[in-house]
Amino acid sequence: MSAKNTTVIATFQARPGKEAELKQVLIGLVAPTRKEAGCVNYDLHILPEDVGKFLFHENWTSQAHLDAHLQSPHIQNLLPRVEELCVAFPEIKIWEQIA
Repeated sequence: MSAKNTTVIATFQARPGKEAELKQVLIGLVAPTRKEAGCVNYDLHILPEDVGKFLFHENWTSQAHLDAHLQSPHIQNLLPRVEELCVAFPEIKIWEQIA
């Protein structure tokens, strides 16, 4: 049986007036994350009818690679700004591929 990816769906809701700033901060995570070991894809989406709602769709080759990503400097630099930029902590769901 081949190895299955670990998939992450993370959603962010910007505070009113912080939509553009949050968008730029999140875009800034994409390039360094895509270079990380174990990153299959790291794609940022926006909800067209709510320009303050963002979604990351991520696939990692292992939970260990995801854990390393969460400790990376660019993610650690975001954490202190979450309260300023978002209405709540992002909703993060980790999915396991089964087929």
